[in-house]
Order: sequence, then C-alpha cells, then structure tokens
Amino acid sequence: MVAHNQVAADNAISTAAEPRRRPESSSSSSSSSSSTSSPSSAAPARLRPCPAAAAPAPAPAPGDTHFRTFRSHAEYRRITRASALLDACGFYWGPLSVHGAHERLRAEPVGTFLVRDSRQRNCFFALSVKMASGPTSIRVHFQAGRFHLDGSRESFDCLFELLEHYVAAPRRMLGAPLRQRRVRPLQELCRQRIVATVGRENLARIPLNPVLRDYLSSFPFQI
Repeated sequence: MVAHNQVAADNAISTAAEPRRRPESSSSSSSSSSSTSSPSSAAPARLRPCPAAAAPAPAPAPGDTHFRTFRSHAEYRRITRASALLDACGFYWGPLSVHGAHERLRAEPVGTFLVRDSRQRNCFFALSVKMASGPTSIRVHFQAGRFHLDGSRESFDCLFELLEHYVAAPRRMLGAPLRQRRVRPLQELCRQRIVATVGRENLARIPLNPVLRDYLSSFPFQI
C-alpha cells in the first residue's frame, strides 16, 4: 500500500513540475483577440492535490512470552512430552483465562477439573478445579525437572502422574476432568480400561501388534 501511494504521489509531482506551454502571439490582432477571450478559456487547468504517501505502519514489538528458558535438554524433553500428552488428553483448554475456566466449572460437580495455560511468568500450566466453595485455580510449578502444585511438597516426574495422584488420593481433591468433547471415542475408553487393568508398566507385555501397543503407550494413564 505504501509503494502504490508513493508511485501515485511521484506521478502527480512530476505532472505539476512540467512547465505549461504559453501560446505564441503571431500578430497584434491575435494578441488583442487573445486578450478579449473569455476567462474560462484562459484559466489554467486545476491540478488535483497529490495524495499523501501513507506512513509505514510501525513494526510490531517482539512478542512477549512468559515461558522461561529451559535449563537443560532434559527439562525441554519433559515439557514437550507434557505438552504432547495434554494435546491428547481432551481436558487441556490451552490459553483459557481464569474467568473462563471458572465459568465453565461453576455448574459442574465438585472435583471437576481442567488444565490450562498459566498467565504467571514463572509457570507453564494451571489447574482449575471446582471445590465445595466454588471454582479455584492452582499453579502447577515445574522446578528441578519435576511438577508440583503451588503450596505442596509432593512432586512428580510427569504432569499426569501428579493428576493421577490427586484423583486417587483419599481426600479426592480431583474427580473427573472437564473434556472439551463430552462423548469420548470408544478406543480411548478401551485404552483407559486396559491401562487401569494391567498398569502402564505392563503394557509392553501384552501380546498385541506394534500399532495397538503404540496406541496404548501414547497415553498410558487412567484419567
């Protein structure tokens, strides 16, 4: 858009700069006739004002992100693994705001939870859960290669091991996750039942073809 306007402006300026040719008077009669000519015929042509070139839009500032730099390649692998599992779990709501998460949980049973991106600069994820007093959100910290909830000393190698722990805990802080799709595919339900029956540490011992074994191991959790 800027280049187009600049070309138009240059053309207009060059037209304005071109000198107008004056008529030559061949005789006094022609000069007298030209002096008595109507003003409308002698008036110079009006030039349209050239359009001003559009100012270039300011360059956008570099995007600010709350994700901190990884301290090691092992931390990078652990977070990317957690992100891949979150994409497959069905109850990861991405950049959902605190207000949006609490609104979705307000009418759900106590214990219903979801995982979303944290808005805090030192945190990757947050856990939003419906408590007896109403929805609340808890930061999930990642320190020294392990995950733990804000205010808790219990830490885990995997984010989903943390979730399974609080689902199975005697106090049952977590119940059922709030999935974006309420009706789950049959193959996901079968995988969850198999993992619950044999345990994820025994999945490799099941006599299955490699495709089915890979599917079971792609999400070896009971949530």
